Amino acid sequence: MNRNDDWMQRDLASLWHPCTQMKDHETLPVVPIRRGKGVWLEDFEGKRYLDIVSSWWVNIFGHANERINARIKQQLDELEHVILSGFTHRPVIELSERLGRLAPTGLGHCFYADNGSSAIEIALKMSYHYWRNVGRPEKRRFLTITNGYHGETLGALSVGDVALYTDTYRPLLLDVIKVPAPDGFGLPREQWVEQARACFVHMERALERHAGELAAVIVEPLIQCAGGMRMYPPEYLTWLREACDRYGVQLIFDEVAVGFGRTGTLFACEQTGVRPDFLCLSKALTGGYLPLSVVMTSDDVYTAFYDDYATLKAFLHSHSYTGNPLACAAALATLDIFEQDDVIATNRGKAAQMERLAAPLREHAHVGDVRQTGMVLAIEMVRDKASLSPYDFRERRGLRVFRHALSRGVMLRPLGNVIYWMPPYVITPEELELVAEVTHEGLEIATAD
Repeated sequence: MNRNDDWMQRDLASLWHPCTQMKDHETLPVVPIRRGKGVWLEDFEGKRYLDIVSSWWVNIFGHANERINARIKQQLDELEHVILSGFTHRPVIELSERLGRLAPTGLGHCFYADNGSSAIEIALKMSYHYWRNVGRPEKRRFLTITNGYHGETLGALSVGDVALYTDTYRPLLLDVIKVPAPDGFGLPREQWVEQARACFVHMERALERHAGELAAVIVEPLIQCAGGMRMYPPEYLTWLREACDRYGVQLIFDEVAVGFGRTGTLFACEQTGVRPDFLCLSKALTGGYLPLSVVMTSDDVYTAFYDDYATLKAFLHSHSYTGNPLACAAALATLDIFEQDDVIATNRGKAAQMERLAAPLREHAHVGDVRQTGMVLAIEMVRDKASLSPYDFRERRGLRVFRHALSRGVMLRPLGNVIYWMPPYVITPEELELVAEVTHEGLEIATAD
């Protein structure tokens, strides 16, 4: 038995993996990873895999990044953790100040948790509680767009709309209002704005009708990631902010997946100059090193909770590892790299190469769409190109791509029938060429019958 087999057997005897039908592993091996460096992961037999999905979209500056490693090691010798209720520490203060300078003006208050779903829960609770504190307890519902995904805790699931995740738990979920998403699937980029404008009519009507009971609207800016990397134009966010202001409804931006350079700007909302009432961040915040999330909000929201203790207006929400010093140190190192290496500018060249490499796939008989926003590129497989009719999910075409890519040393992990590239920003031109080659091979195999 080789070392990989030994670790696989021990794994399957004791672990329950996320987002996985464990019976699949009767025929699909678990890949045990021994170490990582840059964009590469290595198993116990020395085989390498190019991490084109940034290990669930978190690892932006490569595995075992020396600069992030050094910052964490330094912090480890000083302070590993301390309760953040009534106590504080240098890394969390410095990170909060720095995020306040980088985020849209006016989001100067940071509330921390340790994952994206928790950040969404905080924003939902904080918005509801805000309206209660200012004397509007009837404003308790939320509005969102179809095909969204905001996490898998119950509140986050409630404002999501990917049936695979939500249908089983629907009896447990909040009653949320949903309107059609401004999805540009199958359309040339120049038609996205027109399509989004037509779609916004539904949002406007819902806001007008339900303004008196709505606490907030929540959306993923520009890209609905877990919903199949569906994309829409920034103009929609401008219209949404204006409409929310008009009807007195708060706005939550879930930038857990799309923040920190993924869309071509540090934050997706920068592309329209729009400021939400709540900005939720996680994933790439620590460069893929440690769990950390933050909800950033305004003076107006903060002040609504600021009162004498006896009024019971305080936001009584907590997590044991809130603002963990090691995670904050990793986040500070990540922000250093953005600043010192001019990452956003460098990514423009890499995004352009991704677009060139994927362009030939547009002509494939079973590709219905190739779409891109910044450092995210998606290729959607379809049964029929003319009608854009999808493959049945039970055929598991994406799994065929995944299996082939693993055999070629690339970790492509499609979302259903959507193949996507979401690489670490340190990927080289040569490595992107390998990804494109393997993607084309996998596409041919997956659609051969």
